[in-house]
Amino acid sequence: MKRSSKTYLWVFSGLALVTLGSLVMTSHSHAQEQGALYMDIGQPLDARVEDLLSRMTLEEKIALVHADSKFTSAAIPRLGLPRRWLSDGPHGVREDVGPDTWKPAGRTDDFASFMPALIGLAATWNTDLATAYGKVIGEEARQRGKQIMLGPGMNIMRTPLNGRNFEYPGEDPFLSSRMVVNYIRAVQAEDVASCAKHFVANDQEWDRGTVNVEMDERALREIYLPAFKAAVQEAGVLSVMSAYNKFRGYWCAENDYLLNKILKDEWGFKGLVMSDWAGTHSTDGSVLGGLDLEMGTDVLPYGKFFMADAFRDGVQSGKFPKSLLDDKARRNLRQIVATKSIEGRSPGAINTKEHQAAARRIAEESLVLLKNENNALPLDADKVKSIAVIGENAVQLQHYGGGSARIKTFYEVTPLEGLVRRVGDRATISYSMGYAEKQNEELANQAVRAASQADLVIYVGGLNHRLLFDAESKDRVDMKLPYGQDQLLSRLVEANPRTIVVFFGGGPMEMGDWLAKVPAVVQAWYPGMEGGNALAAMLFGDVNPSGKLSCTFPKRLQDSPAHALNNYPGKDGTVRYEEGLLVGYRWYDTKKVEPLFPFGYGLSYTRFEYSNLSVSPAKEGKDGMLVATFDVKNVGSREGGEVPQLYVEDLKPRLARPVKELKGFSKVFLKAGEQKSVTIPINRSSFAFYDPARRAWAAEKGDFKILIGSSSRDIRLQDNVRLTQTTFDK
Repeated sequence: MKRSSKTYLWVFSGLALVTLGSLVMTSHSHAQEQGALYMDIGQPLDARVEDLLSRMTLEEKIALVHADSKFTSAAIPRLGLPRRWLSDGPHGVREDVGPDTWKPAGRTDDFASFMPALIGLAATWNTDLATAYGKVIGEEARQRGKQIMLGPGMNIMRTPLNGRNFEYPGEDPFLSSRMVVNYIRAVQAEDVASCAKHFVANDQEWDRGTVNVEMDERALREIYLPAFKAAVQEAGVLSVMSAYNKFRGYWCAENDYLLNKILKDEWGFKGLVMSDWAGTHSTDGSVLGGLDLEMGTDVLPYGKFFMADAFRDGVQSGKFPKSLLDDKARRNLRQIVATKSIEGRSPGAINTKEHQAAARRIAEESLVLLKNENNALPLDADKVKSIAVIGENAVQLQHYGGGSARIKTFYEVTPLEGLVRRVGDRATISYSMGYAEKQNEELANQAVRAASQADLVIYVGGLNHRLLFDAESKDRVDMKLPYGQDQLLSRLVEANPRTIVVFFGGGPMEMGDWLAKVPAVVQAWYPGMEGGNALAAMLFGDVNPSGKLSCTFPKRLQDSPAHALNNYPGKDGTVRYEEGLLVGYRWYDTKKVEPLFPFGYGLSYTRFEYSNLSVSPAKEGKDGMLVATFDVKNVGSREGGEVPQLYVEDLKPRLARPVKELKGFSKVFLKAGEQKSVTIPINRSSFAFYDPARRAWAAEKGDFKILIGSSSRDIRLQDNVRLTQTTFDK
């Protein structure tokens, strides 16, 4: 029976939305359990979980493994377990929705900080900022009473068209791994569980709920799994979300190979696997395939969920072993106990000055300077008397779009607002929209007139979070700029050659003939609530850009591997990853396809020189560890940040490999004239590939090149190393 909303009491205390009856029962029963081992916070986590599990009835265990509203699972008052609240929010804690609907709940206490998109965080190449980012998410989730945050997303950018690319850290598994590990650790340090998603190969939104993904084992292991493996084995993530799609013929939520054999058995994952919303398809498949928590199935009452009454009946009849239910309950209890949901957590914090500062610094370091001809940037505020700001994204609010990533934010500084704050008292700033959803010639004409009358133009365009662009459930239809922006930009630069172009967007965009004519281009991604301030600071030189691309920008869509091989969006319900390992820069570099802007690329207002590379054994001398040491010097006149990147090339691989692969990086900040020694560790995994025949990672003896560069295409230093023996690692 559907619950009446009248039985609920809204309580914003971190437990939220419990029945009046439950309040009484919890108090009484909780007192009865005071002497229980699981109530002793001094006991080991596993001991507390086992004690709690031993006290549970069949019905209570079943209540743990399925939802009882859109974003909750039921309280168990007898044992003092509060209702468990989950929330979307890779970029901030999502607003609350109604118990049985996707419509907003209409609350006034569900605001949150709007952080830069994850693709932008990855573009900082700064793992310390990933920690700062996760701390904001964790503190705000705790204040909002959430026990599990559904993020970070860590799917690989296989195609530039994926509508959710903005939610993910780009195309490279190593960079993704380093960023998400720090993010997850920081969230969970705040007694909030992270949920690594979407496991695995949900790399397109087109037909995401039906498409079957076929890929070889090396591609799975070397490209699509590493970030998840790092989340489990390094970050200790407490939950993982299965993907919508099928993998090798089986739904990811019911995939024994992915969930049981790899995630749980091979990697030793002790946490829970939850479904994506409406991503569950059967009782037998879910129960046996490795799912532990069913969320969002589109059916009421909740007892009709696949892992509700039908699972209970299957246990009672002997169809499913009791031990299987115990395993699922244990995994859910582990998350509950680990996040202090029983004894209660301290209050969190929302939108503090520290959160705002973190959002701004992440935005500043995410900005990628793609072009800067004749030092067009930074601008001199004392010399600019009039600015024509043009483009819808100069005023478009981005926080409430994109699907599950939308945020009800306290504020969002737009680019126009940021520019007015920065120079409005010293320069005349005009604004023209220039384009709209439906092409409008008069808007374009007005913008061109404004451009012709100003000292310079700052154009803010690109993509947005409307459907068919950067939004959940649909992919982009092409890689072109929408709304006639190419034609508009050609007219603007003709009217005023001093046109600075700023793009919002979650991935690559094709750029027209105007690119050769404009002096500067900036990729801003979706920079969050402080984005306008960050952008203005960068344009006027208060901040030196240090972002680097976390994905390759191809010249045209057909150059991208999935599209070059005609393997998107799939045929007859199946998409085949025939490009294998050659994803992103691995494809462009190996196939010698010239990109528009390469992976790892980003300019600065200063220049950096690299020198004195040496590769030597690490001091610890264990496990064949090496270190690459070299100098980086700022030879310009401004303080700035640089990201030296370490790539490894196998000179004589036994199995085909990309020409080079990212295996290390470091972000360094240098004052003008300053030089620093940079050290990047190299271990055996840096040389390894997955050998399907041995079902193991092989680091084979032989010769390798260590390449140090400012991007994947700008290699500054190199050295040769030799492995003297072959090792295998499961």
